[in-house]
Amino acid sequence: MLGRVRTAVAQLVGGLGPAPGAHACRGPPVGGGFSRPAFLQLTSEELQRADDHAGRAVQSPRESRRRLPWSTGYAEVINAGKSQHNEDQACCEVVVVDRRCSPRCNPVPKECTGEAEGQGRKDLYFHYWGLFDGHAGSGAAVMASKLLHLHICDQLRDLVDILQDSSPPPLCLPGIALELPAERNRAPLAQADVELPSDALPRFHLEKAVSHESLVIGAIENAFKRMDEQIEREQMTRLVAGGCCALAVVYLLGKVYVANAGDSRAIIIRNGEIIPMSREFTPETERQRLQFLGFLRPELLGNEFTHLEFPRRIQHKELGKKMLYRDQNMHGWAYKRIEEDDLKFPLIYGEGKKARVMATIGVTRGLGDHDLKVYNSNIHIKPFLSCVPEVRVYDLTQYEHCPDDVLVLGTDGLWDVTNDREVADVVTEVLMGYEPNDPCRYTMAAYELVVRSRGVLKERGWRLANDKLGSGDDISVFVIPLGGPGNYT
Repeated sequence: MLGRVRTAVAQLVGGLGPAPGAHACRGPPVGGGFSRPAFLQLTSEELQRADDHAGRAVQSPRESRRRLPWSTGYAEVINAGKSQHNEDQACCEVVVVDRRCSPRCNPVPKECTGEAEGQGRKDLYFHYWGLFDGHAGSGAAVMASKLLHLHICDQLRDLVDILQDSSPPPLCLPGIALELPAERNRAPLAQADVELPSDALPRFHLEKAVSHESLVIGAIENAFKRMDEQIEREQMTRLVAGGCCALAVVYLLGKVYVANAGDSRAIIIRNGEIIPMSREFTPETERQRLQFLGFLRPELLGNEFTHLEFPRRIQHKELGKKMLYRDQNMHGWAYKRIEEDDLKFPLIYGEGKKARVMATIGVTRGLGDHDLKVYNSNIHIKPFLSCVPEVRVYDLTQYEHCPDDVLVLGTDGLWDVTNDREVADVVTEVLMGYEPNDPCRYTMAAYELVVRSRGVLKERGWRLANDKLGSGDDISVFVIPLGGPGNYT
């Protein structure tokens, strides 16, 4: 069913021709080299300026150019020199989802022949925003920014009519079941010997209730996995360097789905209240998952690491002594007698932003990193990294939103130096300076967030207003009004 996704980037998915301002599920070829988000529409001179580590000019969509959906605000700035280029990428699209027409359907459903027009069955579309924070190269981030929304589109193609139907989702999609070889030799059962179950009759309450919302969540989760698999395949034939954290937002049928795999974050600011819509996935926040995997599969540790955690590195002279530790089942700490195996390097080492998996990487979820190994060894780190996002849902129909209610997305370059309250205060301050129906207000809010997180260049480097060290990382920010398309214009 996903053959077209698996073959090549250019043949990702067939679909409808794009409607005005929208893209159907058909993927463009992925270009190589340095690039910035297409919606910025940077000239060659502006592109060169955006790549300047010394000036670190903030980039945002120009008012005279194409406006982003929902009057979304966006701004970005390059790092202070930690990598050659800005390794963040961003995407903002409106995507049309056409129905999947299975060749095995017999007869062909009317919705696949175009006869559904006028029967109340409409094509589906979703709004999409994505931030991709690359590391060890921008290859994975560039590819994900161009293709993740198309994988989400493909996963939704079986659900076009199901999601628009108020009745519970069917357990099985219509089609011809595959006949297994062992079943071909069985004698046919007489009609009286078997009674086929009917979906209209209760079957001992054995079926789980599945909501439409959970179908969308599952589609997004599967899309992340398919994207990660495609990056792995593409690495065999082309250079797709590094990996990336991925933060994606899908607006579909009145609900906002925020999917996060990595250390980028999202918050909603509603009437001054802050609602977290994601959490960071780091060696500290996922300690127990990582330790449990190391416990179950010690061969992944390469006889160099221990899955146990200690407050510090253990010295050889401490063998036989009792020291504080914790394992995969523990939230607290206890004492254990130190053995020879405990002298190995801990699977998770360091605290806060300095915590690392196998002394190498500081994030535990994301896309790519298939070739990542421990330095000077053959120990692969990818088995400990998950590409599956956490998806949180916000129902826009449950609240009446004002023009100052927004969803803020940011890569870790923003959150490393700015907390949730500071972000909310900056956004509120900027929005108060513009008329509610001014579409530029959200771009200016994103711009100000990036400027304040970057800081000002002084003798001792980039400094914030309080003279603390500013962010030297790439910074990318979306500010999305929660009123949706056309509500404030």
